[in-house]
Parts: sequence; C-alpha cells; structure tokens
Amino acid sequence: MPRGNPSPKLAITVDPDVHAGVLEAAAEEGVSVSAWMTNAARRALVVRNGLAGVEEWEAEHGALSESEMAEARRRVAGEVRPSGPPRSRSA
Repeated sequence: MPRGNPSPKLAITVDPDVHAGVLEAAAEEGVSVSAWMTNAARRALVVRNGLAGVEEWEAEHGALSESEMAEARRRVAGEVRPSGPPRSRSA
C-alpha cells in the first residue's frame, strides 16, 4: 500500500485542438500537463462554486443590478492575472 496521500489518476480523452493547446500552455508555463490540468480544473471549480453562490444569494435577495454586475466585472478584471510567465508575441 502506498504511503502518504498519493494523487488519484484520471484517464481522459480530449479533442485534438484542446490537446495541442494544453501541451503548449503547459510548456509555456513550465509545468507538467498533469499540473496544468489540475490548475485548470481547480479554476473551473472555483468559478462553478462562485456561480452557485451567486445563484443562492440571488434566490434569497433578488437579482444583482446592472451597476452591481459592472462593479463585479471591474473587480474581477483587476484580480485576474495570467497563471504563467507572459507570452512573447512575435510579429
């Protein structure tokens, strides 16, 4: 029996264009494909949980106003950063 807390393994199938994009992104960020996929899944779960929280809040308090949504977008835009080193762009 393995010691510690070994990470579970998943076998997944992805579309060819997604596969190529994942390989490229992982290489650009200097991480393994497993680490990149784990980080991508973690971000997706955070978004999913956040949306569920908003849905719960709106069910209790009513829909967010356009001004509240605009403020939320501004706040999120200020907090979102690329997860890896900046990409160099060739002309």
